Parts: sequence; C-alpha cells; structure tokens
Amino acid sequence: MNELQATESGSAQTVPETRDGMFRSLRVYNYRLFAAGGVVSNVGTWMQRTAQDWLVLDLTKGNAAALGLTVALQFLPLLLFGLWGGMLADRYPKRSLLIACQSLMGLLALTMGVLTVTGSAQVWQVYVMAFTLGLIACVEVPTRQAFVVEMVGRKDLSNAIALNSSSFNLARVVGPAAAGVLIHALGGTGPIFLINFVSFAAVLSGLLLMRTSQLTTPEPVPRAKGQLREGLRYVTARPELLMPILLIAFVSMFTQSFSMSIALMARETFGAGASSFGLASSMFAIGALAGALMAARRVRPSRRLLVGGAVAFGLFQIASGLAPWYPLYLILLVPAGVALISINTAANAGVQLATSPEMRGRVMGIYVLVFTGGAPLGAPLLGWISELGGVRTGVVIGGVLTLIGAAAATMLTRVISRRSHAAVRGVTAATAGAR
Repeated sequence: MNELQATESGSAQTVPETRDGMFRSLRVYNYRLFAAGGVVSNVGTWMQRTAQDWLVLDLTKGNAAALGLTVALQFLPLLLFGLWGGMLADRYPKRSLLIACQSLMGLLALTMGVLTVTGSAQVWQVYVMAFTLGLIACVEVPTRQAFVVEMVGRKDLSNAIALNSSSFNLARVVGPAAAGVLIHALGGTGPIFLINFVSFAAVLSGLLLMRTSQLTTPEPVPRAKGQLREGLRYVTARPELLMPILLIAFVSMFTQSFSMSIALMARETFGAGASSFGLASSMFAIGALAGALMAARRVRPSRRLLVGGAVAFGLFQIASGLAPWYPLYLILLVPAGVALISINTAANAGVQLATSPEMRGRVMGIYVLVFTGGAPLGAPLLGWISELGGVRTGVVIGGVLTLIGAAAATMLTRVISRRSHAAVRGVTAATAGAR
C-alpha cells in the first residue's frame, strides 16, 4: 500500500521509505492472531453473502428489486448511525467492542441457518437479518478499521491495511465459489449460514488470545457534547482527508452494489446456475486480491491513484455490462477488481495515516459511513433500472455514474479547500489588523 507517513498529531511529514517485505506486519504477534482469525471468518462471511443473495432470489423468483432492497437494508443503518459507531470506537476499548460485535453477528448467522434448514425462512426474515447486521456493523466496522494501528503501529499500518484487503479478497475468491458448490451439493442455502456461524470461533479466539500489553491503546475520549461536529470539522479542514472521503462517497454508491450486479448478470443475463454465479464472484475477487497484493508493496498514496482507480473501475463496469459472452464477462471482472481495491486501500491508508489518534474512531466512522452508506441509494436505483431497462442497462449506467462521481469528488475538493483556505486567511488578516 502507499505509505504517507504522519506524526501522531496527524500532520504529514516526509520520512525515509523502506521496503521490509510484503508481509512485514505478520511479525507482530497480535496482528498474526487478528489476520488468521480474519481469513477464516471472512471466508464464512462471503459464503453467507452469496447464500443470502441466492436465498432472496429463490424466495422472490428472481426479483432484482428485492435483491436491491436486501442490500440497501444491510447498509442503511451505516448511513443513519455510522457516525455514532465511530464515536463509540473513540470512547471504549476497541478489542472489547469487537468481541461483542462478532458474537452478535455469529448468533444472527445461527438463527438464519436454523430458519432456512427447517424450511421456515421468508424474505421478510432475510430483510430483518440484513438490517440487524447493518446495525452491528455501525460499531464493528469503524472499530475494526481503527484497531489495526493499535496492533502494528503507524510504520506498518499501510502494509497491514493492504494485507487485510488481501485476506478479505482471498475470502472473496474462496467463499462464493465454495458457497456455490455447497448450495448445489447440500441442496440449499441453510447449511451455509451454519458454516458461517462456526467460522466466528476463529476471529473470537484470536481477539481473546491477544497480549493486551502489546497493544498501543490511546486514552479513551471522554464523553462530551459536539464530538460528532468536531469530527466533521476535522475532516473538512484537511484536504488530505477530504479528497479520499469525497471520492469514496461518490463512487461507493455503485461499487458497493456491484456484487448484486454480478448475481443478476450471472443468473438473469447469462442463465448461470449457483456454481457459475460463485465463479463470477470469484473472478472479481481474484482481481481484487491481485490489487491488494500490489498495494502491499506500493509507497506514497497519491491523488492520481485514487482518481485513476475510480475511472478505470467505471470503464470496466461499462465494458462488463456490454460483454456479449459469459467467458468475456468473467475476464473483465478481474481488472475491475484490481481497480476497485486500488481505490479502497489507497483511501483507507491515506485517511488513517493523516488522522491523529484521538480522532481516528470518528474519522473512520465518517469514512465507513461514506464507503458503505451509498449502497442504500445506489443498490435500489440500479435494481429499479435493471427491472425497467434490463440488467445490462443497470450495469452500464452504474459505470457511467461512477465516472461522474470521480469527477465530482475532484471538483468539490478543490472548491471546499479554496473556501477553507480563504476563511483561514481572513481570520489571520483580521487578527493581524486587531494587533
């Protein structure tokens, strides 16, 4: 990943750059536990996501709008309450919060698995589970993102973020493919939810076995009024934070719903079965995994990488929507995955490295809000367009809107930065005049 070094106060500075190896963060005992548990749990999570999409399509007879609503419900709580989750990450020990959140998500997987295996599952129950998962994610996601630096420190933070992305996307390769095979072999989606329930034991064990004395834990931020507004002001006053957050805000509306588009293209456009749908998801994840491994070796995040990745992803979205044959569609998913992960890893590392420790939870709450909060807008919109104009039309329009979003983020950052600098100069001039 790109490495923009910063002081603990959050101000950027240039330091000597070194390449100590692609897997250098794994030298840290606590991070090894965290990464190992994450690999197992992520595979289970991606298996469940595949099973959830397939279950909704089965229960609704292939209704694209219902699938879009499910995705929207899972991300809607982050849009509504994500900022409060980041604030809790600043107030309470992150490891304890993660243990509680992971336990609750495991219980949800168990409940949905039992309902599906017994033949009692209904689509409204999937909606409830998706919304509840979203509520838990309001706390879990920003906490997990901000917890990484407490394990590895600032020096290896970029590398650890890239390795987390590699683990996540390795699971994205294995999980959907395994889910597709197991749905066919086991005769339904219910066992997949139960397998995911068991996988939570790995991540919980890793968290419980950590050496707390080796964690660099900042002092909890005391409860006070105006902390959310303080976080927003902190971001808008710093272009190095504002640019990646705005870019993610615009493009995530359509990148987060791309997995939904893969399901629709595989099933409705190309007539693929469950195993072939899993293959399509895995091809996209292969590209994402390759992009994450490249990010682990890259230094210095740049605005060019962020914007270039967004433009490339938009173009590959359009190309995949126009692909006439399923094999060509599968091939186009690989570079689309590379482009998407380039945006995500660069933005995540750049934001964390430019943030001071006492603000990291709130800043990551804002980042996660814009990263996932666009899905409740983008997923139903693309689902509705796909119902009216066909799945291909929905995918192509998603790509066009991604390109527009990249341009809008660039322009807005310039406008807001100029106004911020002008306001600072005005205050400085007024102070000088008073003297």
